[in-house]
Amino acid sequence: MDCQIKTLLVGIDAGCRSVLDPLFEDGALPHLRSIFAEGSSGPLESQIPPWTPSAWPSMYTGTNPGKHGVFGFLDFDGYDWDVVNATRVREHTLWELLDRHGHSSVVVNAPVTHPPRAFDGAILPGYTAPENPTCYPEGLLEEVRNEIGDYRVYPPRNLPLDESVEWYRRLVTMRGEAFRYLADRFDPDFGFVQFQSTDTVFHEHPGEDGVARAVYEAVDEQVGEILDACDPDTVVVASDHGIGEYAGYEFRVNDFLREEGYVETVRGGEGMPSWSTIASNQLQRGKESSPRERGWAERGLATAARVGITSQRIGAVLERAGLDEFVVKHVPEDFIRAATEQVDFSNSVAYMRDRIECGVRINLEGREPDGVVPPERYEEVRAELVEKLGSVRTPDGRPVFETVAPREAFFDGPYSENAVDVVCVPAEFDQFLSAQLRGRRFGPPREPWNHKLNGIFAVAGAEIDSDATCAGAHLFDVAPTILATFDVPASDRMDGRVLPVVEPAGEQSYPAYDAGETVETDDERVEARLADLGYLE
Repeated sequence: MDCQIKTLLVGIDAGCRSVLDPLFEDGALPHLRSIFAEGSSGPLESQIPPWTPSAWPSMYTGTNPGKHGVFGFLDFDGYDWDVVNATRVREHTLWELLDRHGHSSVVVNAPVTHPPRAFDGAILPGYTAPENPTCYPEGLLEEVRNEIGDYRVYPPRNLPLDESVEWYRRLVTMRGEAFRYLADRFDPDFGFVQFQSTDTVFHEHPGEDGVARAVYEAVDEQVGEILDACDPDTVVVASDHGIGEYAGYEFRVNDFLREEGYVETVRGGEGMPSWSTIASNQLQRGKESSPRERGWAERGLATAARVGITSQRIGAVLERAGLDEFVVKHVPEDFIRAATEQVDFSNSVAYMRDRIECGVRINLEGREPDGVVPPERYEEVRAELVEKLGSVRTPDGRPVFETVAPREAFFDGPYSENAVDVVCVPAEFDQFLSAQLRGRRFGPPREPWNHKLNGIFAVAGAEIDSDATCAGAHLFDVAPTILATFDVPASDRMDGRVLPVVEPAGEQSYPAYDAGETVETDDERVEARLADLGYLE
C-alpha cells in the first residue's frame, strides 16, 4: 500500500474519557493511547443538542445548527417529518473546502452524508443513510464490496448478545478495511473514518463493560492498521459527544405541558403520535397488518381510546402483568397507534415534537400550518414557557434543567427558525427527556445510559505543538483546526476557532452554499433502526 495522508480524522461516536481511561490503564487500546500520550488532548464540549445527526455536521462544517440546518434525526415540514439526510446539511463540509484548495479526501461512514455531493475523492456514507447508500463516485459501494467482501451501514436487528458483539466488531473491521482500500485507491490528502458502534453499544447494551471493551478493542486495532498503512503526518481523534449513566428521572415534557394548559391531545389515531413504549417496540419489529385486520381492529381500538382506554393505559397494565413483550410480538403496530393518545399538534399552543431537539416548539400563526399563537403573543408565550420549565423540580427537589432559554442563546443563522423556540438543557445531562404522553410527568429513565455533553479531542503529529493546551475546545473548533493543518483558511461563517496546537491560516469568505433540491429519506428501515436505539419515540 502506497499512500501518504497529510491529516487523518478518526471519529469515535460518543467517545469520552470516562470510557477510555479504564481501557488505557489496562493497556487495551495501545494505538489510541499513544495518540493521546504523544500529542495534545482534552475534553471536547459538544453542542446543543448533543446527538449524532446534528453534532457531526456541526463538527465537519464548523458551524452551529442554525447555519447548517440539522437539529436532530428528523426534519419537519409543518407537522410532518422525515429522517434527515445530506440534502438538509446546507453548509460546506471541510472536505469540500479542501477540494477548493486542491486537496483530495476519502470519507468513510460519516453520518448524514447520503446522498453525497461531488468532490475530489471518495465517500461511503454513514448513519441515517439507507443500507445500500449512494456513494461517490458512482459504483463505489459495489467496488468496495467486491474488494473487501460484505460492507454494511447497520448490523442486523434483534440479535442475541453474542451475535450482536460479533456484528459490532465486524462493522468496525468493515470501516477500517474500506478506508484502507480507498486510501490506497485514491491517495487522498485528508482522510476521515468514523466508528458508530462505540455509541450503539451503550444504547443496546448499557452498562455491559465487556461488550463496550470488545468494541473499543476492535476500533483500536483498525486505527493501528490505518496508521501503519497510511502514515499520516497529523492524526486527530474527536467525538461528537460523550456517554454515561443517567441517575436522574425521565421528564415527560408533553405531559407537563398538558397539565399547564399548552398541549391538547386527541385519541383514536387522528393526531401526530406521541408513541407509547409498546408502540415504539412494535415499530422496531416492523410488523404490518392486513387491510382487513386494520379495518375492524383499528376502529375498535380507536373507539376505546376515545373513551379513555388508550394503549398507554393498556401497556402499563400489561407491563405489570409481564405480558407486554407477548403483545408486542403479536399485535400489529397499526392497532396500537389507533389506540394511542396523541399530541394534537395543530391545536396545541406549544409542544415537544422530538426529544432529541432538547426543547419546545410554539405553534405560531403564519409559521405552522395551523398555528394558534398570534405573532404579537409569541414573546409573551415564550417567556411563560421559559419561566415554567426553568422552575420544574424532580421528585427529590433538584432542577430538571440546567438552562432554559430562547433559541437565540444557542443558534444563529439562516435556519434558526427551524429550531425549537425554547431550548431546554437537562441538568448535567442526567435527566432523560421524553416527548411521550404517559400520564405522569416523571418516571425512571427509559435508557439507563445516554449522551453527555463532553466528548474527546486529541491531536498528534510532527507539526503539532504538543505542549499547547486544548483547554476549552468545542465541537465547532475541529473543522477550522483541521483546515489549518493544510494551511487552508477557515470559512468566515464558521463558529469555531483554530486550536493553538497549530498555526491559524486566517479566514476566507467562501461562496454561499447552494442548497439545491431536498431529497426525502422515506426509508422505513432507517426509521426502524433509529427506533431500535430509542431515537424515535
